[in-house]
Amino acid sequence: MLNKIMKRANRKGSKAEVAAEPPAASAPASSSVTVNHASRTAVPSSGGAANLLPTGAAAPQIESLPLFRDVPLPERQALFLRKLQICAVVFDFSDTLRSAREKEVKRQTLSELVDFVQSGSGRLAEPVQEQLIGTVAINIFRCLPPASHENTGSEAADPEEEDPYLDPAWPHLQLVYELLLRFVISSDTDTKVAKRYIDHTFVLRILDLFDSEDPREREYLKTILHRIYGKFMIHRPFIRKAINNIFYRFIFETQRHSGIGELLEILGSIINGFALPMKEEHKLFLVRALIPLHKPKLVGMYHQQLSYCIVQFVEKDYKLADTVVRGLLKYWPVINCQKEVLFLGELEEVLEVTQPAEFQRCMVPLFKQIARCLSSSHFQVAERALFLWNNDHIVSLIAQNRSVIFPIIFEALEKNMQAHWNQAIHGLTANVRKMFLDMDSELFEECQRQYEEKEAKAKSVEEQRELAWRRLEAVVEAKAAGEDMVLAN
Repeated sequence: MLNKIMKRANRKGSKAEVAAEPPAASAPASSSVTVNHASRTAVPSSGGAANLLPTGAAAPQIESLPLFRDVPLPERQALFLRKLQICAVVFDFSDTLRSAREKEVKRQTLSELVDFVQSGSGRLAEPVQEQLIGTVAINIFRCLPPASHENTGSEAADPEEEDPYLDPAWPHLQLVYELLLRFVISSDTDTKVAKRYIDHTFVLRILDLFDSEDPREREYLKTILHRIYGKFMIHRPFIRKAINNIFYRFIFETQRHSGIGELLEILGSIINGFALPMKEEHKLFLVRALIPLHKPKLVGMYHQQLSYCIVQFVEKDYKLADTVVRGLLKYWPVINCQKEVLFLGELEEVLEVTQPAEFQRCMVPLFKQIARCLSSSHFQVAERALFLWNNDHIVSLIAQNRSVIFPIIFEALEKNMQAHWNQAIHGLTANVRKMFLDMDSELFEECQRQYEEKEAKAKSVEEQRELAWRRLEAVVEAKAAGEDMVLAN
């Protein structure tokens, strides 16, 4: 009965066939479009131009189909298929008044499809699943619009200051994404069948869409990709590798991508589920992708998610603390004070889960950098470094290794007390000095004595240098006076 209904639906007149049936997402694209933008990947067309309503074309006449509740249960999947074919038409939203009725019919039809899948009305037949993924592909896989700084001749602005781009086609796109999400999470979806259509090509093209500037779209993509990762175990290594490649291209080529934060959110959940002992593949991912993500200038846009991933690694395997700390020091900013504040915050989170043995392996280079931060003329950097002593675990680690750490940072503390311009830094520095004094007064006095000797020696060297310059100037003046006397005679 179902086959007869489906055949009868396919024999309907051109009124119902507003577009040719789209191929599966895994089928090769009939054409490709080259995008001339640095941050936009060329996205192949899904299903040909017959499904896209071009500018200036006559609006298609979309057939009004009955509601699901108005047809017998055995005929509902055939009706579902016909509704999917209607939704395979893509409208131009640059003109909101054009094809308004047809757009509204499509929106209502998409909403019905979402409700049907969400209601759990039974397992979809394989041809229906194929059509569903094909319809989704036609609607969401498209060339993303150029970013505001591309092909305009203007300098790239800070993305944090730019207004987010909102896709005018979102009324349809949102429902298409909701349909895909409901299909993926449905308990009626058989992964053995669905993986034929939600394949590697489909996943790659989902990942390409993370560069969309519309935050609403990226939020849906994040949820959908996470669900695909959880449900389709066969795709997990491929998804991790594909995300790696996006990070590599972002770090070493473009340094512009809108979806790094969302991808890191997914990875945070994935890392949390890693089994122990951790695979070498995962450790390489930390070293080659996550730690270098501290390098780009725009790290502030995704630093919170990045920091969470880094800390998850150290919590999973405490032996990675030394690798992480040395990685942070490798990419430590030199002239960007806001990045330094972010790095100090992340460093505190890492040290909170660091064991004493791992701390000892990296404490010398670490506190040399902290000493430079303590004496920074930017008060926020110095303040954030001094706040490390508010953390009981870090203070405990410092106390256990005070004989090494005190001499490294003592000079920075003394110079802050003598010459820092900010009064708040004076107060915080005094508190840290008192803490050191209470910990080990003998070591404090020894460090003070060494500091005074160093300062006296430096002062003596400076005086000798000035004396040498004065002598040199006197010799030059005497020589010049002698030459004047000879010329006079």
